[in-house]
Amino acid sequence: MLELSRKAAGVAQSEIRIMSVECEKARGINLAQGICDTEVPEPVQRAAVEAIHSRQNSYTRLDGVADLRRAIARKMREYNHVEVDPEREVVVTAGSTGAFYSACMALLNPGDEVIVFEPYYGYHVNTLRALDCVPVYITMHPPEWIFSREHLQNAITSKTRAIIVNSPANPSGKVFTREELEFVAEIALENDLFVITDEIYEYFLYDQNQHISPASLPGMADRTITISGFSKTYSITGWRIGYAVCDVRWAQSIGYFHDLAYICAPSPFQHGVAAGLEELKPEFYRDLAGEYRAKRDLLCTTLEQIGLAPSWPQGSYYVLADASTLPGSNSKEKAMHLLASVGVASVPGEAFFSGGGRNLLRFCFAKTDSDLQEACRRLSKLSVAATMR
Repeated sequence: MLELSRKAAGVAQSEIRIMSVECEKARGINLAQGICDTEVPEPVQRAAVEAIHSRQNSYTRLDGVADLRRAIARKMREYNHVEVDPEREVVVTAGSTGAFYSACMALLNPGDEVIVFEPYYGYHVNTLRALDCVPVYITMHPPEWIFSREHLQNAITSKTRAIIVNSPANPSGKVFTREELEFVAEIALENDLFVITDEIYEYFLYDQNQHISPASLPGMADRTITISGFSKTYSITGWRIGYAVCDVRWAQSIGYFHDLAYICAPSPFQHGVAAGLEELKPEFYRDLAGEYRAKRDLLCTTLEQIGLAPSWPQGSYYVLADASTLPGSNSKEKAMHLLASVGVASVPGEAFFSGGGRNLLRFCFAKTDSDLQEACRRLSKLSVAATMR
């Protein structure tokens, strides 16, 4: 009798995408999915179109076009303070998700335990599960999303293979401090672990917070897989251009598994991103952070005013808010109530926890100013007193 694989039986659609579908049905404003519908920088647009017209539409080298690899290596040196060889230690991928999947395929074995800080990004955890690895959760606590060092130390076993760090983080907006990352590095060195980092929101920083790449810490370059991309920074989530940077010992196999699954990232879009890295000045990235700080302030202030207390994010473009005043026995019911009552979509908090989050909702503020202002206007209509259970 034909049936799905055992792995497929345990797979569920992402709540982020589910809520986007529900939002479309309700004709609401989508603060659920990080679609990032702001303007694409002109050099990125121009170079991609020029690449198409100049027939840069074929397969690229397994690890990406040379101009982009060199631009990534320069950016890693100047911004992340990490030295890498663009010929051997940079793999351009189909988004940061493609980089993460390929790195896990190359470095992890079935049964390996991987430390994950929660609230977590669901694609990280579901990728681990799909590869028969075992996520081990370290819970962080609001409002600053602090974790227990003792809990992390005690979570290490003989089966532990890696630690995943997402900073700035989705969904919490946490930016790991240097002190916290030094402790993670200490644990990794003592126990001979990989550190796989997701740094896709590295330019979205607020309130004097600084981005620190774990690979820049002493002794960490050889064991850190730095993953990032350009979907968020250049508002090109549909282009699927990311990368993995790591020691040559790991890069070759990561490139092989990426080639097996994706062949290559879209060729003309690689040229567009390379132009962005070449032509956009440091003030572009500073202005980006300032623009998104204003969006954060608008949304978080609105959430406070209607009684959905937010944990103000230090980075990224998401905020987790306390929805305990909304009706519903879990976060999905609360999210659906909010969508039905004011036409604003969020993501149930339970999508980001192994066992918590029932009173949390995640909102995304990577929206045009007009859409975000309309969403806040709608949210302001919510009468928390009337929805108290």
